[in-house]
Amino acid sequence: MTDRTSGEPPVTGAKGPDELRRQIERTRSELGDTVEELAGKMDVKGRARARAADLRDKAGAMTVQLRSSAAQAGHTVHDRATQAGHKVQDKAVKSGHQVQDRTLRAGHVTQGKASQTSAALERRAEHSVPRPARPLVMAAIRHPRPTLIVGAAVATVVVVSWRYPKK
Repeated sequence: MTDRTSGEPPVTGAKGPDELRRQIERTRSELGDTVEELAGKMDVKGRARARAADLRDKAGAMTVQLRSSAAQAGHTVHDRATQAGHKVQDKAVKSGHQVQDRTLRAGHVTQGKASQTSAALERRAEHSVPRPARPLVMAAIRHPRPTLIVGAAVATVVVVSWRYPKK
């Protein structure tokens, strides 16, 4: 059998017994290779198994790649969410400080006006309240909370005594 694709010149004849043996060996070798190739092509089950193994390997590689991509995307989302959370927290802290500063200023203004009003009330009480009641009125002006509590208690006693008179 001659192989016209190998580029070797066609075998015409042996020039001696040694050369004939070499040609026979070469022909046997080529024939063995050809038979082996044909047997491999005829082994459909083996080729299917090899193809399945290749596909499993590809699927495994794709799974690893997809998991890696998903993990990377998860880390990216986590990082962006963390950054957004920090921005929101910073803005909240800044707003809180602004509110605190405004409240403090408003408290100072209110305290100043209350002091002015208290001073005006004391001056008015010194001049317009009769002398025997003046210390009591001045104490009420200086300490309004106890005065309000006592006033509420007296009002309660008056309402209860008016509502439920003794029989």
